Amino acid sequence: MDSKTREILSGISTATLTTVLLKKGLRNVWLRGAFPKQPGQKRVVGTAFTLRFVPAREDLATPASWASPISTRAAIEAMEEGVICVADANGVTDAGIFGDILCARMAKRKVGALITDGVMRDMEGVLATGLPIWCAGAAAPASVAGLTFINWQEPIGCGGVAVFPGDTIVADGDGAVLIPQAMLAEITEAAAEQEAMESWIMGEVEKGVPLPGLYPPNDENKAKYAAWRKSQKS
Repeated sequence: MDSKTREILSGISTATLTTVLLKKGLRNVWLRGAFPKQPGQKRVVGTAFTLRFVPAREDLATPASWASPISTRAAIEAMEEGVICVADANGVTDAGIFGDILCARMAKRKVGALITDGVMRDMEGVLATGLPIWCAGAAAPASVAGLTFINWQEPIGCGGVAVFPGDTIVADGDGAVLIPQAMLAEITEAAAEQEAMESWIMGEVEKGVPLPGLYPPNDENKAKYAAWRKSQKS
């Protein structure tokens, strides 16, 4: 993702993005169960770095697995600065996938955020690391109590959404939304235009203009918006 695209998306809400994606035929793009853990958490934008968990199996999900070459520890060392870690936890809410030490390491590596449909443990310490977190809550038990870590940078299903490595993630107070990698340019352009239009519509609402014909705009209001948009660009 280039810096201009990142800057544009940083100013666009996930609500706007879901509307634009819906118009393009994509309905299932909002990651269920992933909510911000800090009030007023800043919007994040980044490329998805995926982690895959499956249900726990007793011979695999053990504390000894934490030292395996295929482990969450090894995955963290493969994360590049600015990526958004998206972890498929199968919606398990009674085993925390990460705790404060792992999150501290992610923060040190300047990972953009951690997003999961699962939960965290050591939540107070996790939040103290400063790593932005979107998750379904907190639980004391370790991940191996309910999950087996399989691999990283594979296609996953997080919150009921198919996430591929390299897809774009935008997350804010309404949750996290996925933009398919192949559609990034057109969605960004359309979303910027949608955001501008809604800004104009809000201005009209504040003037007392009634909603019918304004939202969505009829031909007359489309013409008014086009004139306003042109004046903004000049």
